[in-house]
Amino acid sequence: MISTARRLQRSHAISANEPMSEATSTLAAWPSGVPRRSAIEARSLGKRYRSARGTDLVAIENVSFQVEEGEFVAVVGPSGCGKSTLLRIVAGLIPPTSGEVARVGRSVSRPDREIGIVFQSPVLLPWRTIRENVVLPLEFRGESRATAEKALALLALVGLDAFADRYPHELSGGMQQRAALARALVTDPSILLMDEPFGALDAMTREHMNLELLRLWTARRKTVLFITHSIAEAVFLSDRVLVMTSRPGTLAETITIDMPRPRTLSILNTERAGTYMSRIRGLLNAQGALAG
Repeated sequence: MISTARRLQRSHAISANEPMSEATSTLAAWPSGVPRRSAIEARSLGKRYRSARGTDLVAIENVSFQVEEGEFVAVVGPSGCGKSTLLRIVAGLIPPTSGEVARVGRSVSRPDREIGIVFQSPVLLPWRTIRENVVLPLEFRGESRATAEKALALLALVGLDAFADRYPHELSGGMQQRAALARALVTDPSILLMDEPFGALDAMTREHMNLELLRLWTARRKTVLFITHSIAEAVFLSDRVLVMTSRPGTLAETITIDMPRPRTLSILNTERAGTYMSRIRGLLNAQGALAG
């Protein structure tokens, strides 16, 4: 089994003037007395691609981290630093060139039912209704019609039950992403991998989707690995933020977000949140990833 990643990387926790009590800590919602297991463990991950010219492109190098059960962890970094590559390795969609990944103590070699994935685009089939798109993973598994009924409950959970028989082109971008989220949850995975799912949405819709995601996460307590370019989004959603370097991507620092839950958008206006965002911005600026 892969060793704890906290022994393999720098971990940075920023303290405020007044320490937070255990009752208001970010992980306080985890059931009392229930031990946390490691849901995702990555050790010394590397990925190289061979170009048509025969040269190697190093996407990520020596990436090690751990995500505990029920934890929400975001990954931020410059464009092209290998964030999406990292997520696809964790999902089992592509193999690493070096290193290893384990999910819930088992080595990863391919996707399995413990994983739900939400991509940058909703990827809804235009000839199927929203209900039919959501139940698609169940059809692939050959599960019964009775099992598919939980798709309706998930559509209600994401506020789309009234649109179950509409087609994707009849929904807004935010509604389509909610449908994609319901589809990812329909098999009841323990781990949710999200690759910049709200990046194409306008600012107001994106804020609404962040609130919806936290509501669903609180209700379902999935383990989440969330890729984003938005520093504010990472701080608002996460228990920890993994900051990556420019390509070849590796971990520059891990920042623990010690803010109370449940959270509202106003928390981003606090001094504590500002300190976290400034720290992450400073790390990215040091790599030339941000202008100004």
